[in-house]
Amino acid sequence: MLNLRGLSPVRGMFLCLWWIFGVGWIGCRRPALQGKQIFRYNQQEGIGTLDPAFARNLAIMWATHQLYNTLIETDSALHLVPSLARSWTLSPDHRVYTFHLRTDVYFQDDACFPRGKGRLFTAHDVVYSFQRIMDPATASSGSWIFNGRVDPTAGFRAIDDSTFQLTLLKPFRPILGILSMEYSSIVPREAIIRYGKDFRRHPVGTGPFQMDSWDEGQALILVRNAHYFERDATGRTLPYLDAVKISFLDSKATEFLEFMQGGLDMINDIDPSYKDEVLTKQGTLRKEWKGKVVLSKRPQLDIEYLGILMDSASPLVQHSPLRFRKVRQAINMAFDRRKMLLYLRNSIGVPAESGFIPAGLPVFDTTAVKGYRYDLDSARKLLAEAGFPGGAHLPVIRLLTLPAYADLASFVAKEVQETGINIQVELVQKSLLMDETAKSQVLFFRGNWIADYPDAENFLGVFYGRNPAPPNYTRFNNAVFNALYEKSLEENNDSLRKEEDNEMDRMIVAEAPIVPLWYDEALRLVSPGVQGLIPNGLNLLELRYVKKI
Repeated sequence: MLNLRGLSPVRGMFLCLWWIFGVGWIGCRRPALQGKQIFRYNQQEGIGTLDPAFARNLAIMWATHQLYNTLIETDSALHLVPSLARSWTLSPDHRVYTFHLRTDVYFQDDACFPRGKGRLFTAHDVVYSFQRIMDPATASSGSWIFNGRVDPTAGFRAIDDSTFQLTLLKPFRPILGILSMEYSSIVPREAIIRYGKDFRRHPVGTGPFQMDSWDEGQALILVRNAHYFERDATGRTLPYLDAVKISFLDSKATEFLEFMQGGLDMINDIDPSYKDEVLTKQGTLRKEWKGKVVLSKRPQLDIEYLGILMDSASPLVQHSPLRFRKVRQAINMAFDRRKMLLYLRNSIGVPAESGFIPAGLPVFDTTAVKGYRYDLDSARKLLAEAGFPGGAHLPVIRLLTLPAYADLASFVAKEVQETGINIQVELVQKSLLMDETAKSQVLFFRGNWIADYPDAENFLGVFYGRNPAPPNYTRFNNAVFNALYEKSLEENNDSLRKEEDNEMDRMIVAEAPIVPLWYDEALRLVSPGVQGLIPNGLNLLELRYVKKI
């Protein structure tokens, strides 16, 4: 029953109409699912495709993760563990990986197969899926995962039905992490041949759920794959849920209201207008919400930062005070990250007082990599040493950011002004900011970097001088860093590799091509009746073990 108590008359009337003509109508369309265990969540940005070759954002990754499997996956602690592969071995030259595959996995039933019955998964499907990613005709947004690392013809080989071999052009330690990405999901050739480009809405995989219906812009319904191969510790077949329903409300505020009315089982993050109502400044649930919702917070492999263009050949850099390292360091020390998170983000996140590698990765070490903390006196001293005492003769520095981050950028600008540095915040749309930073047309900009796979290389590669933008938006190029980065990719001693990664992170701190703001946390509000929804540092939505009571 829709409960409108406590809402304003206008909001109550809007919610009532929306319930009758919107999600309430959607929820009643499939009587076959009534009384079943259905997990419901909303995807505000919509889902453009269910083809894993185009799993370029979190919305698509969440959905495709339910439909497909990869050879390797990440567990809740970000360890790489077997999925379609039972085990694997590595050759002495660290170039050839041999995967021994499961022999009890079937593709979901679909009309692309004879008599509509899903067939057995084999190593030939792995070869096909990976070659498809690299094929220019596919135009996959994930082609970069293998390009320059694997020969598309000789690099993928099916030794027999249950043995797959991957040969690298040269050793690349993070390759196992790449194989855990949604881009590396296994698809059957028959489905691609039958559906062609329309495979985007006719997914066929081996995952725990399969598509039932998709009314684009309204709802996507996935149902339990009765032939899924995984079992829990007691021998019970996974998943426990009967179905997953994804709605597409385009307002976070409306999403929050629907969650509170019981129409959703989880929301990812909270609309800013409700944060203070639900959370204390310390990031805990307010007492009136305890027992009504479950707050889930976990470090996410994501860093929010301000980037600084470092290309010395650019006229923008040649005429800017940001070309001086001590000015960049002064900005890093002139604002209080802890206060910023406390007052503007209800303590969601960890102050970025180390390097660029975020909290959550095993290599993260605050004792080995010491970043910047708030120290106004030291910031003023650095500015004077750079030739700008008290900000004298220092021109205005433009900082471009998105409207959603206006308050955070303004906070930094106001605090930094105490040193005499004048930062002017300019708001631009995301498409323009991405385009101009990719073309090196912005000197000072807001950025963030979210891990594609759980390896420090995914973050350190942002500063590798031979990388374009993306990922190297700052155009940082340091010969010592580059050599250490290349050495780290081939290092097979974990302890030595950690030391190399930390050394590169210390170089980023010292040269200050960025202003780290915070290491993010994945925040979810979950209904009390949901069990087994365990987050991880990649913020994947894992529904195999979820139950509703």
